[in-house]
Amino acid sequence: MQIQLTQKERMLLEDGKKQENLCAKKYQSYANQVQGPQLKNLLMEIVQEEQHHYNMINQILQGVQPDMTQKPINITTEAHTTFQGPSPKDQILLEDLLSTEKYVSGFYDTAVFEAADPNVRQALQHIQQDEQAHGEKLFNYMHSHGMYDIK
Repeated sequence: MQIQLTQKERMLLEDGKKQENLCAKKYQSYANQVQGPQLKNLLMEIVQEEQHHYNMINQILQGVQPDMTQKPINITTEAHTTFQGPSPKDQILLEDLLSTEKYVSGFYDTAVFEAADPNVRQALQHIQQDEQAHGEKLFNYMHSHGMYDIK
């Protein structure tokens, strides 16, 4: 089934594609900078999910029903025996990523409401739920390592 996009849908999808590309690059860059293997694995997992979102949006822009299934990935980095916990720099990177996820989730909230095609709307809702899950993973990591105090 060929998806016919409105001009507004196409514009929002192009913006979403740029956001997903930026997110994947940002997560990849930050994964290369963090200290601990657990955090590195978390960020690399999200890199793969952001790339999947980018691919889904590309499929929609090509008029194709997107494949919303993502193949499970197994990413492991070698444990560092001298790892002492997240650094202050890790906290800054995680705060930036959490802020990014909040922004991107809000972007998709608007895009969902602007989608005329039910298949596009469903794909955007799927991506938004993933983005919210990314934020939850980041929050949980930060909270469990004393970087996010919930008084």
